[in-house]
Amino acid sequence: MKWAEIFPQDPHALLDPSVRWYPGVDDGLDAQPKAVLPPLVQRIREGVARWRTDGYPGVSETSRALLRWWFDTDHLLMGSDGISQPFQYYFAQREAIETVIWLYEVERARESYALMKYDGSGQVSRGLFSEDWTRYVLKLATGTGKTKVLSLLIAWSYFHKFYEPNSDLARNFLVIAPNIIVLDRLKTDLDGARIFWADPILPDNGYAGQAWQDDFQLTVHLQNAVHLTKNTGNLFLTNIHRLYRTDGTPAFTDTNTLEYFLGPKPVSKTTDDTVDLAPLISELPDLLVLNDEAHHIHDEQLAWFQTIADLVGQFRLRGRAVSAQIDVTATPKHADGAIFVQTVSDYPLVEAIRQGVVKRPVLPDQASRAKLRERPERRLRRALRGLPPFRLSGMGQSHRGISANRQETHIVRDDR
Repeated sequence: MKWAEIFPQDPHALLDPSVRWYPGVDDGLDAQPKAVLPPLVQRIREGVARWRTDGYPGVSETSRALLRWWFDTDHLLMGSDGISQPFQYYFAQREAIETVIWLYEVERARESYALMKYDGSGQVSRGLFSEDWTRYVLKLATGTGKTKVLSLLIAWSYFHKFYEPNSDLARNFLVIAPNIIVLDRLKTDLDGARIFWADPILPDNGYAGQAWQDDFQLTVHLQNAVHLTKNTGNLFLTNIHRLYRTDGTPAFTDTNTLEYFLGPKPVSKTTDDTVDLAPLISELPDLLVLNDEAHHIHDEQLAWFQTIADLVGQFRLRGRAVSAQIDVTATPKHADGAIFVQTVSDYPLVEAIRQGVVKRPVLPDQASRAKLRERPERRLRRALRGLPPFRLSGMGQSHRGISANRQETHIVRDDR
């Protein structure tokens, strides 16, 4: 029987680990899921499924109450038409949250050696983990609601720290975007803590004996709009460039080459200037780091990784600790294609398409394809690939590529 024939189409259905998709499942291959999935995922799925079935044993009362509120309670949300509609989180979102809580709080798998016991490939070693702090990577296909997952994780950490004695979680959060596009998307939901009130994230006051909504006092700081930090909790939303300073040397390979030709522009109070947030954040009493679209900022050689490492180091010097780093991404892969070994949850695109969470891609028919034409400048770029470096006339430097100024550029082969 084909996988698609037994895999549930309902995106809210509880998925058994035995029916999940993995590469080769429909191709008659002999490979087992443990051999082709991210190495930790299958055993973690199985452990989380048993834990869910057993009613979340070993977890704090705060975490159990939140899990019951989010996933076992009926919710109604007001639509744009003014009509209330039932709301339910997707199973993929639920599984991602359950996975983090199970690993962190129940299994206490907070470092590489603790995570290695879930290895189903037999090939995971300590050397594959770049960090020495708690880091989980959640793989969620694009369009499946990564921001909702982030918001639920923030609420879990916040209330756990508030209600549980000796909690080692946090009420201060650093949410990092890799670029302005992702940042603007996050702003829509996080500005003014909007998503926490729009979605059924905060339980009703009195639920499980707590005043959840009254006690949720999170101050959101966006980019340069950094207000005074509050001892009730803070969320810093920023792109990665606000956390470190670089020399900013313009290069011909930059996406925007204007500064290369015209020189750096003056720094102003815009979304392009660099505000060093790291010293401010390192003074907080606790911290949970969350990265959106984390595949953009994975390389331990990049300033991003060093910035997180520096933050962790600053907290340790002050006798405190960063609770964890949690990354969400659709493609948890290094530049060479290797999967992030820290991947603990996986909801691939093929499952999202099957369940209607994202739209099914449709290939254009022959008549539509016949109308497609390649732009001349793209043919030129392809033709130039593989040629020896050339120089731009009058620039006195060799480069591989073409100038942004298509009308004035004179390309001269440099065969020296």
